[in-house]
Amino acid sequence: MLIIGAKGFAKEVLEICHQNNDLADLAFYDDVNDDVFGNLYHQFPVLKNIQDAEKYFETIDEKFTVGIGNPRLRKKLADKFTEAGGKLTSTISPKADIGSYGISIGRGANILDGVKISNDVTIGTGAIVYYNSIITHDVEIGDFTEISPDVKILGRAYIGSFCQLGSGSIILPGIKIGNNVIIGAGAVVTRNIPDNCVAVGVPAKIIKTNT
Repeated sequence: MLIIGAKGFAKEVLEICHQNNDLADLAFYDDVNDDVFGNLYHQFPVLKNIQDAEKYFETIDEKFTVGIGNPRLRKKLADKFTEAGGKLTSTISPKADIGSYGISIGRGANILDGVKISNDVTIGTGAIVYYNSIITHDVEIGDFTEISPDVKILGRAYIGSFCQLGSGSIILPGIKIGNNVIIGAGAVVTRNIPDNCVAVGVPAKIIKTNT
């Protein structure tokens, strides 16, 4: 497995790989930070250019996952490393509690410890579901959306792609949230939210339009 990124969220992904005993040939990729080099934790090589990544995919392991949180950047990196010969792969903590029926988890999703996912849930490509979030029945989450810690998404809600749901936010049943939406930490979403905006508060109100 090649983890794209070697700081921040990449360390969360490393822990999932550790829990799954998936450390053989694990490496990181970071061509941005000059202070990350050699072997991370004196164990995992840090690749510094796309040619090394291509060689890794060809000779060691074709799997990669994105260890960076920004939704748009995650999509860009997923495309870049797929074109380099990699296979976008999900990392799912064994400490997540995932339903047995009607579950669809897209390629490259990262699901962390303590997550509870009920039945008939769809999670898109490259999504992140952070610690202790709860996703109940018949929920659909789009591609490259980030669900922060302790979020609650209740039955039949729909969350679009490239969204960011702040820590502790609550999405009430049947709510539809568009694409490229930011929901503030602790917000309670009681009505539908259109594309390209920021909503905060209890109840959540739109305060800004994203371009």
